[in-house]
Order: sequence, then structure tokens, then C-alpha cells
Amino acid sequence: MKVLILCTGNSCRSQMAHGYLQSFDSELTVCSAGTEASGRLNMKAVAAMKEDGIDISNHTSDSVSKYLDEAWDYVITVCGGANESCPAFIGNVKQRLHIGFDDPSHAIGTEEFIWSEFIRVRDEIKKGFWEFYTKEIRN
Repeated sequence: MKVLILCTGNSCRSQMAHGYLQSFDSELTVCSAGTEASGRLNMKAVAAMKEDGIDISNHTSDSVSKYLDEAWDYVITVCGGANESCPAFIGNVKQRLHIGFDDPSHAIGTEEFIWSEFIRVRDEIKKGFWEFYTKEIRN
């Protein structure tokens, strides 16, 4: 089973979703990418995942073009806000899904508030992808 998780920058939400989904089932092939990949991970996302026991520090921020020639069982977009546009994937896909989340990297306020947004979104991603995994893959 191959799953590709897409967002715009591939530095935060898609990386967290990638980390969780891979942790649920090591036999899955999970990749993540972005239409405008930043080329680096968001360090707060890495820290938030580490706090929950998942190490994504070795992930790379890749362009979606890297995966266009591959066949995928699922392509899942994770962009969320009304001001964001989700990437479209034109490759060979059996099923396209959208599981949207706010972008914590856009949070404004105190360091404590910004960190709390990363934790909130991380926990929402964990829950959303666990539901996807149990309903779509593990069945």
C-alpha cells in the first residue's frame, strides 16, 4: 500500500501526517511532498513530533514532481485554511482524499501560544490519520 501526503510547503502538516501514518504501520510506503516544497522541515513540527515519540528529523521536504511517475493507492491533501489552495495531483492514483488541518506555522502570538497551536494541530493530525488508517487501510 502506497500513500502520498500533499500540502504546499511540505515542511509541517504533511510531515507530521507522514510520521504518524508510518508509525501506525511500518509496512506502508508513505511519502510526503509539496507543490512549493520549502526544502526544509519546520523545526517546531519536528519538536512537536519528538515530544510524542516520533522522529521526523530525517525526513526531506520534496517537490510533488518527484512522485508524479509513480502509482499511488491514496493521495491525501492536508491543507486547511480558506486562504490556502490544496495541490492537485495528476499522477496515477486509486483514491484521492482531503483531510484538512490549520497551518500552525502561521500562528501569531506568544511563543507559548504558537507552541500550543503546533501541539493542537499535531494531535488533530494524529487523530485524523488514525481514523483514516483504521477505516481505509486496516480493514
